[in-house]
Amino acid sequence: MLNSYFETIKDTLNLNADAFALLYLACGVLFILGLKGLSHPRSARRGNALAMMAMGLAIVTTLLHPSVTDYTWILAGLVAGAVVGIPIALKIKMTSMPQLVAILNSFGGLAAALIGIGMHFALAGETAGDRTEIFMGAWIGLITFSGSIIAFSKLSGYMKSAAITFPMQHMFNLLVGFAMIATGVLYIQHGDVYMLYAFAAIAFTLGVLIIIPIGGADMPVVVSLLNSYSGWAAVATGFTLENTLLIMTGSIVGSSGAILTYVMCKAMNRSFFNVLLGGFGADDDAGAAMTATGGTVKQASADDAAFMMENANGVVIVPGYGMAVAQAQHALREVMDILEEKNIKARFAIHPVAGRMPGHMNVLLAEADVPYENVAEMDNINADFATTDVVLVVGANDVVNPDAKNVKSSPLYGMPILDAYKAKTVYVVKRSMNAGYAGVDNALFTMDNTSMIFGDAKEVAERLAAALKMS
Repeated sequence: MLNSYFETIKDTLNLNADAFALLYLACGVLFILGLKGLSHPRSARRGNALAMMAMGLAIVTTLLHPSVTDYTWILAGLVAGAVVGIPIALKIKMTSMPQLVAILNSFGGLAAALIGIGMHFALAGETAGDRTEIFMGAWIGLITFSGSIIAFSKLSGYMKSAAITFPMQHMFNLLVGFAMIATGVLYIQHGDVYMLYAFAAIAFTLGVLIIIPIGGADMPVVVSLLNSYSGWAAVATGFTLENTLLIMTGSIVGSSGAILTYVMCKAMNRSFFNVLLGGFGADDDAGAAMTATGGTVKQASADDAAFMMENANGVVIVPGYGMAVAQAQHALREVMDILEEKNIKARFAIHPVAGRMPGHMNVLLAEADVPYENVAEMDNINADFATTDVVLVVGANDVVNPDAKNVKSSPLYGMPILDAYKAKTVYVVKRSMNAGYAGVDNALFTMDNTSMIFGDAKEVAERLAAALKMS
């Protein structure tokens, strides 16, 4: 019944090969325009809409393709995906977005691997070229799958975020990689299903091995890299299925993910290969034991900060992951509005890797309807800190650590930071003196011009807003 319904639609439309090529080309163009739209907050909604249109058109076009003859399992998969995906999309918190990206990367990698393995059995008498495509899609997909599971587990707290290392680790990983290639070559030569299973198992293991030595502070880079992997796995699957759209979209995902990984490494002044060879992140327990040293910590109240702000010419707010966890963006928007009503210039300063993924802070501030003109990127605002009267750091840590510029022995050394420490007065809102995600002390906390306001970021921001209203 279902199949005959779709066949009737196909006969009515009577699309030829040229029509399918044009429709797939239109999908590719819409995906590119959607990605372009995501490059700026003002056009992000339009970019998302275009990408959704592209995916919808891609699904419909593929369903109408002559090679599709049985729709039962396809529609079952679409329904199952909707049942799982829609509730997750509606309930997911912005603080959990990096974990969601990681798990979605794993699904993409697993899909590519399963398609590749399935094609082994579907292509009776396949050629060495076919087996090469199967090998490429399966090993990239399985490394993406298992590696993304580890990244998800570290970001979600199911695993400690510290790097997991053992003696001769890199040499062992290299040997495992050679074993995967060797079994893959044997599979390509002979088509032996046992070699297929062997290189698949080794690829899955390799995905785990190359991600566990990467520390928590480098995990956002890893998620971006795995996103790129999932795209290249889709490209290999596209060649296997002879689907030009899958090749195009996979290339877009793969290349954009690779560019994002490069940009993040540059923003953190981290060598891409150093990230892969082991990160500097520490686990939360280790970080909890570390406190700022080498100076005296001064404590202040929200009322103290409000008094200094209302007597300032300009205020800069630096948001971080602590703001995201506390969902303090709406209260901080109110603080900004009150300051501007008093003719005090107020801006937000965003570090490229603030939070757990690029754009994390921008999305949260957009959610609170903070005007785009009040949000400045690091490169555009760093020169202004030296003449800023008050800086309010809310839940940010490593991205404002002056040791990144001044202490060569610091693991953060060389990482570009927001120069908040240069301001006349700095207030840092934190729950405690715990170290940041990188697990290192922050010299900013003990500087003469810095005072700490301990507490939940949302509650502190609300007290600030109340104090400013009363003044």
